[in-house]
Amino acid sequence: MDQLKVNLWVKMEPFIVGALQIPPPSKLSMHYLRKMATYVRMRSSEGYYPYLFWPMWRHIACGKLQLEKDLAWLYFELFDSLVERTAEERLEWAEVISSCATEEEAEKHRNKLSVNTLQFLLFLYIQQLNKVSLRTSLAGEEWPNLKSKSYSLTGESASQIKNWNDSYHQTFVQNHLQDLLELLLDPDQLTASSHSTHSSLVTSEAVRALSFLIEGCVNKNKTVHPLHELALWQPLHASSGFSKISKAFCFPKLESWLRACLTGNPFGTSTCLKFGKKLAWAQQVEGATKRAKIACYTYMVPSGHRIVVMSQVYKQTLAKSSDTLEDSHVKIHRCCESFIYLLSPLRSVSIEKCRNSTFVLGPVQTVVHLHSCENVKVIAVCRLLSLSSTTNCTLHVLTPTRPLILLGNQAITFAPFHTHYPMLEDHMGRTGLATVPNYWDNPMLVCKDNCDWKVFRFLPPSEFYPFVVPFEMEGDTTEIPSGLPLAYQKALSEREQRIQIWQKTVKEAGLTKDQRKTFQMLVENKFCEWLVHTGSRQQLDSLVLPAAGSKQAAG
Repeated sequence: MDQLKVNLWVKMEPFIVGALQIPPPSKLSMHYLRKMATYVRMRSSEGYYPYLFWPMWRHIACGKLQLEKDLAWLYFELFDSLVERTAEERLEWAEVISSCATEEEAEKHRNKLSVNTLQFLLFLYIQQLNKVSLRTSLAGEEWPNLKSKSYSLTGESASQIKNWNDSYHQTFVQNHLQDLLELLLDPDQLTASSHSTHSSLVTSEAVRALSFLIEGCVNKNKTVHPLHELALWQPLHASSGFSKISKAFCFPKLESWLRACLTGNPFGTSTCLKFGKKLAWAQQVEGATKRAKIACYTYMVPSGHRIVVMSQVYKQTLAKSSDTLEDSHVKIHRCCESFIYLLSPLRSVSIEKCRNSTFVLGPVQTVVHLHSCENVKVIAVCRLLSLSSTTNCTLHVLTPTRPLILLGNQAITFAPFHTHYPMLEDHMGRTGLATVPNYWDNPMLVCKDNCDWKVFRFLPPSEFYPFVVPFEMEGDTTEIPSGLPLAYQKALSEREQRIQIWQKTVKEAGLTKDQRKTFQMLVENKFCEWLVHTGSRQQLDSLVLPAAGSKQAAG
C-alpha cells in the first residue's frame, strides 16, 4: 500500500467558465461567506441546505450581501451552467421559460431551481480569483515584477491570464485551502472567537463538495476520479484522515494530505502547449508573415478536459468541423486579419487580444468570452456571452442568458444571429441550446464603469446583412434556426424588392449589346471596390484551396 501514489489537481473548468473576469463584490469575501455558511446550515429545514433554492439565495444575496437581484441571478445561473445536466434537461428548461407569458410566471419556475449549497459556496469563493489587492500586490503575489514575473507559453505574464492559467489555479487553491475547507465545516466546528481547526471534522458530504474543484488519479493511471472517491478509498484512509467511527475526516490530516498530493493539472493549458498535437488547418496565404500556432490536447483526455489553443493566426481563413473540436475548451489568442470557422459543438471559447477578424463558432455549451479585442466580429450560439476591455466589436449571438458587459468596453454592437451551416441544429441539440429564449438584445452592464449607455448599441436593420458559411457539409439545417426579428426580416425583404425593381429596370432599359457589356463592367468594378473596402476580398482569396477543395477544409 505504501507504493500508492495519488496525484490531485485543480480542475480548470470552474475557473475558465465560472470565475467572472471582474473583481468580486466586497460582500463575497471570506468573512461574509463564512456567515452565509453558518446561516444556510442553521436553516436546513427551510430549503437552504443541503440544496439552496433560488428564493433563498435571492434573500441572502439581496438582503444580507446587498447584491442587486440581477447580479444574484447571474451567479446562480452561471453556477448552474457548470452543473452536469443532460442536453434534454437543458432543452426542457428552455421550453418551460420560453412558454411563460410574463416575467412573474418565469420567476415562479425559477423558484423551483436549486443548487448544491456547499459547492455554491466554493463557487462564490473562487470569484476571488480576479481580486486585486493592494496589500498582496505590494507583497508580490499579484502585481508582476521583474524578478518574479513568470510567463506562459503564449508569451504573456501568468498573473494577467488567471482564468486560463492552470498554474495559478493550483497556487490559488493551495494558498486558500484552509478557507475553502472552513467553508464546508458544520457551524459548531468554529466558534465566533476562534477558528482553530485542530479538532474539527470534515464530513464526507463536504469532501464530496470539494470535488467541484479537485480531482485526481492513482499511480498516474489515466482514469480520473473525483476527490471524494479517492479520499474515501479504504487504502487511503490513513493518509486522508478518514475515520470509520466518526464517518468523517480529521481536518489537519485532510488538509495535509491535500497539500502533499496537489500537483499540476495534466490536462491544463500548459500541458496542451507543451505536449499537445500541433495542428495545421490551412495553407499559408500570400502576404502572411507569421506562422499560426495551433495545438490540441484531446487524445486519451476525459470529456470536459479537452483543450485547443490557437495563437497568432495572421491573414488566414481556417475552418474545422471534427471530433478534435467537439466538447473542447478553445482559446483563440492574438489572431489578426483572419476568418476562423469552428463548426463543431464546443464547451467554451475565449477570444483574447485579437484584431480585425471574424469568428464563426458552432454552439458553445457554456461561455464565450472576449477580452482585449478590437474590431472583431463573433457569430455564435452560446449559453453565455461576456466581454471585457473590447472595442468596436460586433456580436451576432443567439443566447438564453443576458450578455455580460464587464469592465472597459467601448463601441460594442449587438445583432441577431444571422447564419447557418448544415449541422447547426444537430449541434445545438447536443449542447442543449434552443432557439428560445433569446436575450441577444438585453445585455447586462455588470460593472460600475459601464454606467454610460453609449458603451453599446443595437445594429440598425438598415445595416444588417445575413452571413453565408462558405463550406459544404452533410446535414439538414438549411436556414437560420431562430429566424430573424421582424425589423431585420423586413429590412431584408425591402432590400430584395429594391434589387428586383433595379433588375427589372435594367432589363427594360433597351440597352444594346455593347451598352450591356459596358454596364456589366462598371458593376463588376464597383463590386470589386466594395470587396476590397470591406475586407471580403481577402476572405475570398484565402478560400481558394489546393485540389482538396472546401469539403476537406471544413472536414
